[in-house]
Amino acid sequence: MHYASSGQPGAALMLFLHGFPEYWAAWEDVMPYFGASHYAVAPDLRGFNLSSQPSEVAAYRMREIVDDAERFVQHLGYQSAIVIGHDWGGAAAWLWAVAHPDRVERLIVLNSPHPIPFARELVHSSQQREASAYMNWLRAPGSESALAKKDYALLDSFFLSMKREDAPWYTPEHAHRYRKVWQRGLSGGINYYRASPLYPPTDADPGPSNLQLDPTQFRVRVPTLVIWAEADTALPARLLDGLDELVDDLTVERIERGTHWVAHEEPHTLAKLIADYLLG
Repeated sequence: MHYASSGQPGAALMLFLHGFPEYWAAWEDVMPYFGASHYAVAPDLRGFNLSSQPSEVAAYRMREIVDDAERFVQHLGYQSAIVIGHDWGGAAAWLWAVAHPDRVERLIVLNSPHPIPFARELVHSSQQREASAYMNWLRAPGSESALAKKDYALLDSFFLSMKREDAPWYTPEHAHRYRKVWQRGLSGGINYYRASPLYPPTDADPGPSNLQLDPTQFRVRVPTLVIWAEADTALPARLLDGLDELVDDLTVERIERGTHWVAHEEPHTLAKLIADYLLG
């Protein structure tokens, strides 16, 4: 696993986990706020950028990603961490806290749904099925080639389509850096979608409609901060409904104008919310 860091080893560990189609630099504007007091570390998750990219879809099941994170923390010389996750990194963070609460000191999730409400909304909400339709497109064979066409124009649209003033953070320099990441391979990141049991059901594939998820098996017993950017068109804020019944110690903060890419749009706001929570 390749990673970047801010701060000194030995300080309290903060582990930042990114999502698709990003890499460790999803957090590069947030991590420096914590380098003076913590050891802030952001790895490339398996399948992304400079970390290993196994070819098998099964290698991207969440239990594998959680196991990577656990072993990575141990490699750094720690037994536990403050875990911050977004998108697929948030999905891994939720399940890590569920499975091994002794390893997660605090859980901080940014626009990534807990699996119980996400499964519920995929099955029962047409709004969520429409918002998540891109997942089925990504799961299909050949999506890697389609994303790479016209110099990765579709991947640019991931960042630009939510219309936060046309994403001024996504500068030509950012676009160049992301292209270098994407050129190293897209299949690993896309395989997260293919390996997940949570995707919009269709007439041909019932997907999560056939799942029998027991909420008691997905209870979160560690102190948890959920930060939700409410202009995220892929993940409506109704995914927060009922979350207090699944998390023993829950704090929710909302960023009204933030999109799915709020860590790039408002890193200072995000860092302050995290810092205030950790000090509270």
